[in-house]
Amino acid sequence: MRILFFGDVVGRSGREAVLAHMPMLRETLDPDLTVVNGENSAGGYGVTVKIAEEFFEAGIDVVTLGNHTWDQKELVSTIEQQPRIVRPVNYPEGTPGRGHVLLQARGGRKVLVVNVLLRLFMEPMDDPFAAVDRVLKAHRLGPGGVDAVLIDMHGEATSEKMIMGHFCDGRASLVVGTHSHVPTADHMVLPKGTAYQSDAGMCGDYDSAIGMKKEVALAKMVRKLPTERLSPAEGEGTVCGCYVETDDRTGLAVRIEPLRIGGRLSRALPERTQ
Repeated sequence: MRILFFGDVVGRSGREAVLAHMPMLRETLDPDLTVVNGENSAGGYGVTVKIAEEFFEAGIDVVTLGNHTWDQKELVSTIEQQPRIVRPVNYPEGTPGRGHVLLQARGGRKVLVVNVLLRLFMEPMDDPFAAVDRVLKAHRLGPGGVDAVLIDMHGEATSEKMIMGHFCDGRASLVVGTHSHVPTADHMVLPKGTAYQSDAGMCGDYDSAIGMKKEVALAKMVRKLPTERLSPAEGEGTVCGCYVETDDRTGLAVRIEPLRIGGRLSRALPERTQ
């Protein structure tokens, strides 16, 4: 199976970059599953059902979220309308929406997508390890179970992300980090066969402060002045993410490669081998 994952989409620049490059990526990589983290896609704060549906129309299968899940208040009442918008699985019981989705990929293969919010340097949340463990026990990877498992771990600390990767090793096809908006160079296949990357990076304008206008951030951090609310930078966006190929017999990864297209970062476009 071929899996394509895009990191946090930040504002209009990020949305336009992803949508513009999707036709080429679908042709060259021919992914069986495409997932995007959309939690900053609506003006840098949250996502709307309308924006999510634009992603779906472009060929993206699932939109995951994070700590900005409820910034667009309309999502509280509309998230139930779209099961392919997935909020963190470790929100308290009774929270609207769902923390994972089981969907059918090409060829009738079953795919599980899980979103989890980590805790170090983040707001308090239910135990992410226990929440992920429950889902993985209910939907086992491999023969007789699901054909692929993707986990988007939304968090600040690379140490916590790495521990989550090892915790899921052998039980997931891909465990990938979001939230810090900077692509890490540690993409690898872990010892038991799970593809891992601490952070996929963002889809947005990198002439910025992690996607937001740098002038406002400079005034806030350097001169300690009261400022307007941070808003997304509007230059050309870079699309960042990763590409994974799995063994159809086991669901485990055989390869992971970084993806970077357009904008300011060095280009990295994987080649399809399957």
